[in-house]
Amino acid sequence: MTVPDVVVLDYGSGNLRSVVRAVERAGATVTLTSDFDTALAADGLVVPGVGAYAACMAGLREIKGERIIGRRLSGGRPVLGICVGMQILFAGGVEHGVETDGCDEWPGLVTRLEADVVPHMGWNTVEAPEGTQLFAGVEDERFYFVHSYAARSWDLVTNERTAAPLVTWAEHGGDRFVAAVENGPLSATQFHPEKSGDAGAALLRNWVATLSA
Repeated sequence: MTVPDVVVLDYGSGNLRSVVRAVERAGATVTLTSDFDTALAADGLVVPGVGAYAACMAGLREIKGERIIGRRLSGGRPVLGICVGMQILFAGGVEHGVETDGCDEWPGLVTRLEADVVPHMGWNTVEAPEGTQLFAGVEDERFYFVHSYAARSWDLVTNERTAAPLVTWAEHGGDRFVAAVENGPLSATQFHPEKSGDAGAALLRNWVATLSA
């Protein structure tokens, strides 16, 4: 079996080294780069992200990252977003009353969690849907979250000709939010699989396995 090559996109955001190591342990050859052509050509692309939505989008646009993501997806080439790297896939994000345009791969806004304790920091279970590939074997495990914002609704409407995305949910302080999405070649997690121990490692192995399929 060939070992898939994965690019972790370097746009100035994210726990890049820990993501690189985690994806390597999951069975891929990993390159950390912001190079447009290298990121476009890889078997898989990981888009990490931490910090403010607006800062992440600014860094992404600086390396034309939104175009890399769009072109990969139009060709059916896999992309995995992590944490803010998931949030920027939505139409926009609102922080401190300011709305920032996202990559608009999915409709809807990322907004502040409405819970007594924010940020949501620590281990939490998820509600994975039937047929999930990402969570195969770890549907009942806990994953590590660190965030104050999330997509708190799922607004994408699909028709009968396209497969509906698989949406995984989680809850914090009574507020329900999107924890992960599997949408054809585009997958994403609000939590950090690279910080989620054995469960996160299994999820990354599941994703890497799809690159060789």
